[in-house]
Amino acid sequence: MLLVVGIVCVALVIFILKYVFSSSGPNPFEKDTREPLKKMVHDRKEKNKVLKQGFLASRVPENLDAVIIGSGIGGLGLGVLLAKVGKKVLVLEQHDRAGGCCHTFTEKGFEFDVGIHYIGDLQAHKPFRCMLDSMTNGQLQWEPLENPFDQVVLGPPENRRRYPIYSGRTRFPEELKKCFPGEEKAIDEYLRLVKKVGRGVWLLVMLKMCSVPLAKFLVYTGLAQRLSFFFKMAPRSLTEVVNELTENKDLRAVFAYIFGTYGNMPKDSSFAMHSLLVSHYLNGAWYPKGGASEIAYHMIPIIEKAGGAVLVRAPVNRILFNDANEAYGVSVMKGQEEIHIRAPIVISNAGIFNTYQKLLPKELQAMPAIQKQTSMMKNGNGGLSVFVGLNGTKEELGLKADNYWIFAENNLDELVEKYYNGKREEAANNVPLLFVASPSAKDSTWEERSPGKSTVSLVSFANYKWFEEWKDDKVTNREPDYKALKQTFIDSILEVVLDVFPKITRDKVEFIDAGTPITNTHYIGAPKGEIYGADHGMARFSPELIATVRPQTPLKNLYLTGQDVFVCGFGGALAGALTCGSVILDRNLHLDAIALAKKIRFTNVKLKEE
Repeated sequence: MLLVVGIVCVALVIFILKYVFSSSGPNPFEKDTREPLKKMVHDRKEKNKVLKQGFLASRVPENLDAVIIGSGIGGLGLGVLLAKVGKKVLVLEQHDRAGGCCHTFTEKGFEFDVGIHYIGDLQAHKPFRCMLDSMTNGQLQWEPLENPFDQVVLGPPENRRRYPIYSGRTRFPEELKKCFPGEEKAIDEYLRLVKKVGRGVWLLVMLKMCSVPLAKFLVYTGLAQRLSFFFKMAPRSLTEVVNELTENKDLRAVFAYIFGTYGNMPKDSSFAMHSLLVSHYLNGAWYPKGGASEIAYHMIPIIEKAGGAVLVRAPVNRILFNDANEAYGVSVMKGQEEIHIRAPIVISNAGIFNTYQKLLPKELQAMPAIQKQTSMMKNGNGGLSVFVGLNGTKEELGLKADNYWIFAENNLDELVEKYYNGKREEAANNVPLLFVASPSAKDSTWEERSPGKSTVSLVSFANYKWFEEWKDDKVTNREPDYKALKQTFIDSILEVVLDVFPKITRDKVEFIDAGTPITNTHYIGAPKGEIYGADHGMARFSPELIATVRPQTPLKNLYLTGQDVFVCGFGGALAGALTCGSVILDRNLHLDAIALAKKIRFTNVKLKEE
């Protein structure tokens, strides 16, 4: 019996090593492609020549290798990876500018970002940073945030408690212990669990990339949970874990505060997912110099250099299939005309629900394998954003390169549940959680571009159903009742900001507007106004779902990329692109990015020695 077990274990190790380390396709990270920094371009018209190239049939390159639906970082990033190995790629975007949640917009002279607030893991020697440098030829620059990078604010105006969150693997726990004397053991154990979960994420990647039979074997034998602490902790809620660690309700809230970066209240959140976000920022937080639009601005030329293109105002209305149910292209609506674009590979960054429920023919939507995947996932919670343009510099307004997470009290689950289940008018007057950041304060080029002005971005959540009745109205001219409800949200949220930031006064507010869940549906194609794609609750991280929803779809030549393939956020969507690219190119690009980082580090050491 022991001999049989031993043989099975050896065979399993061989299979795992094969799928983790085997590589046969071209490597986009083979060379260090960083170039000397060029002068930054701030002229909006010049940047729009890259970011706003409108769709025309005459602009579609011939003999495409792939077409990608959606220019968010999951689509754009994959386009760059393929272009780096000589593939001719067309990226199609339904909005009037490229970038997805990395795009910016301007109102009354104020530039606002819509989704990039802070990114972690960007130390110069880290694989994530080296990968991004490679994917932008070294032209995308990053600015570190303050330390503390986050401020957690709990309680009503008369009893607000502030807890700074510092980066640094030793400073993070040290500063928390100063805030919570007597809770040293709980803080140490929390951080130990977070780090251990992070080290187990490798198996999530492998289940997406290995053969289906091997993935099923790891899932249904229970080996996935035995091999990876990530999967062992995935079915445990954030609330359950932190409540076991401490009785201190403020500390529980501080342990859980960052749930807003993936959108599920603590009792519905997987501790495994939460740990990934905490780990992501342990070594610091950064913001793109020049604003979020710099990301797409420096990626698009790489796609173009390989013969590809990134075209906007290009709504894909369906994916084209032959009689054998093999994808062979897409159809784009240009006015009332359908334009067919052929490509041997079709990749969707439009999200699993848009792809399977809107872009497939009805008969393919009904396939059991497609139905299984959509039944395993659900839409995430709707996002609510408020954009504020202010007269005054960051110094005059008391703004820094950090973020505030403001909660009405420390009972986070109760707050959020009551909010979601309440009537919309009541909810609008009592928004219980709010993320506050100043993009202008984080960007050293801002003062040169917009002297004497500042911006603040406010983010929360809102029920799609509160706004659903107005979803078919013209986006720029919705019904008065919609405008009134939106204004109530704006007014109540602004009250909180004015209280927490005393230097910001009403007379400094030059512009203010909000984007609701139905705004998100219009601009970023989110079916239910979600900002993080499919729901990130505990079910999302079962080994079975992880192994089932993968880059290869049940339909030949059709692939998925982005955050629905991996996890949400900039880093998660980019990991989805890396995973999809690994499958298409038949090599482990995650390991290639690590190898590139090691090569660059070695080169830097040699240069210092010389």
